[in-house]
Amino acid sequence: MTTPDKAARRVLGACAALVVGALTLTACGGSAKADNGGAGGKGGKDSAGTAGAKIAISAADGSTGASINSTGVTVSGGELTAVKMTVAGSGKAVEGSPTADGRSWKPKEQLERGTKYEIAATAKDANGRTVTASSTFTTVTAAGSFIGTYTPDGGATVGVGMPVSFTFDKTITDKKAVQSHITVTSSSGQKVVGHWFGSRRLDFRPQEYWKAGSKVTMKIDLDGVQGANGVRGVQKKTVSFTVGRSQVSTVDANTQTMTVVRDGKTLKSVPVSTGSAEFTTYNGQMVISEKFTELHMDSRTVDLANAYDIPDVPHAMRLTTSGTFVHGNYWYKGEPPFGRVGTSHGCVGLRDVRGAQGDTPAKWFYDNSMVGDVLIVENSPDKPVAPDNGLNGWNMAWSEWTAGSAV
Repeated sequence: MTTPDKAARRVLGACAALVVGALTLTACGGSAKADNGGAGGKGGKDSAGTAGAKIAISAADGSTGASINSTGVTVSGGELTAVKMTVAGSGKAVEGSPTADGRSWKPKEQLERGTKYEIAATAKDANGRTVTASSTFTTVTAAGSFIGTYTPDGGATVGVGMPVSFTFDKTITDKKAVQSHITVTSSSGQKVVGHWFGSRRLDFRPQEYWKAGSKVTMKIDLDGVQGANGVRGVQKKTVSFTVGRSQVSTVDANTQTMTVVRDGKTLKSVPVSTGSAEFTTYNGQMVISEKFTELHMDSRTVDLANAYDIPDVPHAMRLTTSGTFVHGNYWYKGEPPFGRVGTSHGCVGLRDVRGAQGDTPAKWFYDNSMVGDVLIVENSPDKPVAPDNGLNGWNMAWSEWTAGSAV
């Protein structure tokens, strides 16, 4: 049985280290407007020369394409006494916070793309002499930037088959630049390599499944990275997730049986119903990417005309983008008994009851599965699942996988 992909992934957020430097700024070109004291200068009270404090605003006055992550104010030779940042035109204040030593300030939240801002800052040196600086600038536009959605999310606990997968909202032509600014490492010490599926998807995985109990860290440093002509990244963040216990389930289409193995030990073997002779089930390694207690499945969404329309399929877990699921089946009442022959439209069915309640094989498997667990189908007359149909890059030989890396 099939249904359209409803996966949702969170868009990356970011904050970055502030640029520290002199008043002549290079991050975006040009200079911030400043008065660093001196004879006759604003706030300059030292007749012998200029104030010792120097303010740097990371977004230069008049600049466009400024970072939404690293904009802020720093001071050398003194400390900040006041910083005001607003959305130009509306006067809406942008909240920010200084560091404990008073030498830098940054917004509390990521700035909006394509928005004009104003910053005014005041600082003083050790002798009490003041200096001011200001800047009006515009952040990078949505048209001139790219963002990536990713899975899994930071803080998640996933199965050993879960790859790291990025999908970008713009076509990436400089794949090397983008990939080289994303690093994925594991506490297990496994080598992790990226692979491009086309020009918008980049997945990372080790040669074998992740080691159970390991911690995987993604360092995303795309802010300002040119992904294509006139298109730069806006994201900078480090996130980590945990790999849980190892669970790999194997479906034998010949015997219509699924054997669930956790940490090397068999938990249970249960009867299943794979695809019929007309609608066979893919062979190969498939990773659970979503879980639904109940899900509406309509064959018209996957070009199967009016084959089925079931509003409450219980205990459904997605295996492919194209719509392969492992799910509960309460509607089969025919002969031979359930689990003796394939009757589905390509999914893997387990005996269940309507309403997703009761002690059934489908509920047991659902309760004992997590996103990232692996389900392997063997002995089906169908072809192997495509590596990019879902999170199923494990079906690609390691040599081919590494050949698809841009770095």
